[in-house]
Amino acid sequence: MRCTFASTAVATRPTTTRASSRSRASAPSRSPIADNIYLGLLAKLRGKRPLVSRLEAASVGEHWIKKLNIRAISKDVKAIELSGGNQQKVVIAKSLIQEPELIVFDEPTRGVDVGAITEIHQLINRLADEGKAVVVISSYLPEVMSLSDRILVQRMGKVVEEFSALDATEEKIMYAAIH
Repeated sequence: MRCTFASTAVATRPTTTRASSRSRASAPSRSPIADNIYLGLLAKLRGKRPLVSRLEAASVGEHWIKKLNIRAISKDVKAIELSGGNQQKVVIAKSLIQEPELIVFDEPTRGVDVGAITEIHQLINRLADEGKAVVVISSYLPEVMSLSDRILVQRMGKVVEEFSALDATEEKIMYAAIH
């Protein structure tokens, strides 16, 4: 059974670190792609490793570039120079390298091209199928409905309705969100 949950973004957002938000805190920097991804590993190993390894950064970066199909002219390209979809994949890789059991995707496909949307949705489904707990927060109803086993609707910071994926319709979700 997949563990995907979703919510319309009608209310306040959780304060958890988000796997796919390109906010200032997690946005790709002016460093190369591999260095950005390696930062996620360093965060996981915080205080356990005194030295940074350029070889390890290159190896880890190459692995995740292939795994998430991050497209760039070269591996030395700065992450900030990538398309929106590929920047999003760098942020996701930076989170996934930490091997979390719970992954929160906050508006994972906002500002992303159609091809990358499909890849991100496939990744989210694959993570859920692997048994990871996945929370998707999205204001795009077709995305919520296609990714969710269970849909929680929030209004003014409180869950006001819960639907199974089989029972949910756009009309029911919108009604719950505004009434």
